[in-house]
Amino acid sequence: RRRPDWPWLGYIFVVLDFGLLAFSTLGLETLLDEPWPPQMALRNGTVVYFFVFVGLMALSYRPRLMLWSGFVGALAWSGGAAWLVAQPGSLPAFVDREMSAQESLALHLDPRFVDTGVWQQNVIVLLLVAGILAVAGWRGKRLVQRQAEAERERGNLARHFSPNMVDQLAGTDEALGAVRSQPVAVLFADIVGFTQVSEALPPERVIELLREFHGRMSRAVFENEGTVDKFIGDAIMATFGTPFTGPADAANAVACARAMVGEAAAWNRQRWAAGHTPIQIGIGAHYGPAVLGDIGSERRLEFAVVGDTVNVASRLEGLTRGLGVDIALSDELARQVELEDRDEVLDGFARGRPQQLKNREKPLVVWIWRGA
Repeated sequence: RRRPDWPWLGYIFVVLDFGLLAFSTLGLETLLDEPWPPQMALRNGTVVYFFVFVGLMALSYRPRLMLWSGFVGALAWSGGAAWLVAQPGSLPAFVDREMSAQESLALHLDPRFVDTGVWQQNVIVLLLVAGILAVAGWRGKRLVQRQAEAERERGNLARHFSPNMVDQLAGTDEALGAVRSQPVAVLFADIVGFTQVSEALPPERVIELLREFHGRMSRAVFENEGTVDKFIGDAIMATFGTPFTGPADAANAVACARAMVGEAAAWNRQRWAAGHTPIQIGIGAHYGPAVLGDIGSERRLEFAVVGDTVNVASRLEGLTRGLGVDIALSDELARQVELEDRDEVLDGFARGRPQQLKNREKPLVVWIWRGA
């Protein structure tokens, strides 16, 4: 059951609290049979309790409530003091500069004396403290909101980029949406024969299968400093060298492809033990220039990587079925790995014959991996 939202209730409680405080510290003195005059209550430092109440309001992080508490506190203190001044025998007065020292001392020592200057000073300081706390609370609230917004933005970035890249993006002022061209390694991976697999499963199990697949493949991408560009049905597109290029983008892409094969193998062992059909994946990767920037409409923008490099990587992924391999890499990607001095990630790959890709004039030399 939803609780009612009554923001004005806090303002009423502030009035009640300060009213009770003023009565217990100032007004109660007039009702008790004490040997000293009630005006002595103004000399006992009871005003500090009003400051404590105003300070407690700072914990609400509600600037208006803090200002209200300062105003009500000053009003309650003034009302209590005025009540004591109105008592018979009170001597409310400022210190007269023409009075002699003895007369001034005698006036201050009179238990019925009320220094209205100190009274006004307490009111002014109470209002100032409330105002300062209200400003501090307002700034603190804005800081918390900005921090929460920053954490939300970091969370959104973490869905696409590796943790170390998130830290780098959070510390830079460079706009991601600016259109630019740079060398990028692009990788595509999907489930071979997903249509047949999904036909034999209820819709809920299909979603579970996709979530498991995307989660495992994404982990391999992030562990190798890559970026998840998008999920396309049962496929995942990852890039290496976005939004900023690195010293080993090509090698990271190859290492990611190998890690994906390892993830699929571990997953299949679990599926086999649970009585489920093992799945097979196909991976294609290419290295070359690509265009980065925001695409879409004003209502919905998406940071995208587009260009021939993306198309070739997608074609290579589709080529794995005809070749009967797990991974197909372009010769450009392999040469870039060698330039990065990371030849070890190519161990187990074989340089195959040139393959004709769809919508391309020249055949492409392909490096293949058939797994363990």
